Amino acid sequence: MYDFAARIVKARKIVFTKTLEQSVWNRTELAKGDLTDEINKLKNQTGKDIIVYGGSSFVAALISEGLIDEFHLFLNPIAIGKGLSAFEQLKTWQSLDLKKTITCNSGLVILHYAKN
Repeated sequence: MYDFAARIVKARKIVFTKTLEQSVWNRTELAKGDLTDEINKLKNQTGKDIIVYGGSSFVAALISEGLIDEFHLFLNPIAIGKGLSAFEQLKTWQSLDLKKTITCNSGLVILHYAKN
């Protein structure tokens, strides 16, 4: 866990917000503008991939605007019901190509898709 935490601390982070005025976290910037514009600015910068951690409504907004190029979906073998869908805001089909699957000893399956 230490190695993972050290990587997160060192990573550049962007927080999308309409309410925060400043960040108290190191290496963290605030993105306060239009979501599509802010994401496209990030995509046009040099560097590595963008990884999104966020709630279902944030991810749903990214999907709805066609801003996600690849999906890494974690299929957990536990049925809890009444969850929120990141895909409920889609107005049309979004075709995806399966690139890779990883099956973990725990039963978790990771599905890597790219936009078609």
